[in-house]
Amino acid sequence: MPPLVPIALEGTHVRLEPLLHDHARGLHAATEDDELWSWLSYDLRDPAMLERWMKDAFDARDRGTEMPFAVILRTSGDVIGSTRYLDIRSTFKGLEIGWTWYRRDTWGGPVNPECKYLLLRHAFEVWGAIRVCLKTDIKNLHSQNAIKKLGAKYEGTLRNHYIRRDGTYRDSVYFSIIDTEWPAVKRGLEERLAEVGR
Repeated sequence: MPPLVPIALEGTHVRLEPLLHDHARGLHAATEDDELWSWLSYDLRDPAMLERWMKDAFDARDRGTEMPFAVILRTSGDVIGSTRYLDIRSTFKGLEIGWTWYRRDTWGGPVNPECKYLLLRHAFEVWGAIRVCLKTDIKNLHSQNAIKKLGAKYEGTLRNHYIRRDGTYRDSVYFSIIDTEWPAVKRGLEERLAEVGR
């Protein structure tokens, strides 16, 4: 894959902008719902934790292992969440999409499928990725169902993979999409997004 450079990705409903310090206030405003933070290792309602999370994201970006985005709702210009490329492995033409969260009132609509469409299309068609991975907490059934709905294939479960903020052990469920599957996944996402527009 060529070197990954920060780039904005534009859709009909959302715009993915490379994460900047300027997004902090909007991100914090989008963090109010308790359920958002059940599955992540940070609780971004805490301004100090949000600052640390952003610093970690910028450090990983500078190392070339991650590319974080702010998710902007185009109709309002509001920051409604974040997502990123991570575990970028240029030599092996693979990466992961993760650290995804959105303001609760945007769940179930076009935001997640369009974000994933933009990220997957760029990964496969511009960067030449041959594999994109997605993972989630085994207890996060909402996320698992959203990933399956994309057309990603279940690969397996890593047991005791992380320790949650409450000290319990997390099993991580892994899914992937490979380059030969992308055309079918792309068609499915385009059909879903077309339905939203009707």
